Amino acid sequence: MKSIKNKVHAGEKAVKLIFTSCGFLIIGFVILITVFLLINGIPAIREIGFQDFFFNSKWASTAADPSYGILPFIMSSVYGTLGAVIVGVPIGIMCAVFIAKTAPPKVAKAVSTAVDLLAGIPSVVYGLLGMIIIVPFVRDLFHLPDGANLFSAILVLAVMILPSVISVSSTAISAVPKEYEEASLALGATKTETIFKVTVPAAKSGIVTAVVLGIGRAIGEAMAVMMVAGNVANMPGLFKSVRFLTTAVASEMSYSAGLQRQALFSIALVLFIFITAINFILNVTVKRNKE
Repeated sequence: MKSIKNKVHAGEKAVKLIFTSCGFLIIGFVILITVFLLINGIPAIREIGFQDFFFNSKWASTAADPSYGILPFIMSSVYGTLGAVIVGVPIGIMCAVFIAKTAPPKVAKAVSTAVDLLAGIPSVVYGLLGMIIIVPFVRDLFHLPDGANLFSAILVLAVMILPSVISVSSTAISAVPKEYEEASLALGATKTETIFKVTVPAAKSGIVTAVVLGIGRAIGEAMAVMMVAGNVANMPGLFKSVRFLTTAVASEMSYSAGLQRQALFSIALVLFIFITAINFILNVTVKRNKE
């Protein structure tokens, strides 16, 4: 009997050691990435100058007199992400309410399956569909010389964040206790009033998490945005071709060298800081809502 208990105890220790090792391995990966980006990115910022690098609106990395201002990339990423959230989040929340509260079970299952499939589509497919459908549509609708602009990128990103927003929001809405809704209905509220005044507010922590995850997906996207935004280093305008932080790195890294390459690593560092800040906000928000 003691032999069996010892074996079980040893097995539990081994499993615990494996889990602990995996946890510290993930922490190690994050530290290595951070150190790598700092080592490769800080020298460029020091050489170019903090103000010129972050607040200069001209990026001309291959010119005879190069300029490395990333303000257009930062503003394009911020505007594109905010636009995608403004367009995509209301649609995603409404769809989540439909799946969780109003759709018949068979319809809800079909829609949930479609959302899962939407999440599995590669970015390049979104970009290809955007080039073929959205870019010509925007060009013809607004009578523009070219439809590859910030507006087209916002539409594509809005579609791409939908799976994250819908999945997490529908789970949060479904988790709201039935007693809340029953009490509201017993007081004379309609089903619609109950959903939007009781259920959705009660699920706000999960919905906020969904929004933050959508922001992370939008700000980190590269391939699809590169294909529909025009990939030109302009200050952002709704119908101007722009370049995001991610597309700046993806489009120039393959042929870069010297200070240009270091500047691209600095852009990657800025993007990494943005994503880290978003994850930090997500964790703080979830923790506060749980308390």
